[in-house]
Amino acid sequence: MYQDRWIEATDDALRIRGYCFPWGTKRIPYGKIKGVERVTMSAFRGQWRLWGTANPKYWASLDPKRGSKKEGLVLDLGRFVHPFITPDDVAAVDAAIREHAGLGPAAGEAPPGPIV
Repeated sequence: MYQDRWIEATDDALRIRGYCFPWGTKRIPYGKIKGVERVTMSAFRGQWRLWGTANPKYWASLDPKRGSKKEGLVLDLGRFVHPFITPDDVAAVDAAIREHAGLGPAAGEAPPGPIV
């Protein structure tokens, strides 16, 4: 359905390469995703965070090109830590997650991203 260097949306799960370790892949079945929020990034709101976090509530997957991107996705898995991902095509991954997880259409304008 969708694949770039770091993110892959398959028929049954979202795969995030470089999530916990630069060489590891996190597989999230769509049934585990409780929500997805499309956010606008800025220098202090995730754009310059290549990997990891300064905020224990969010975890940014590895993306060396995040600095050139404007939007990202925050996933709600029903846990304290929310994955923060920046696919090359945010709209395509947002749509794939919403369709497969049964989340319905996205809200209006993307709010500012979290401090990551």
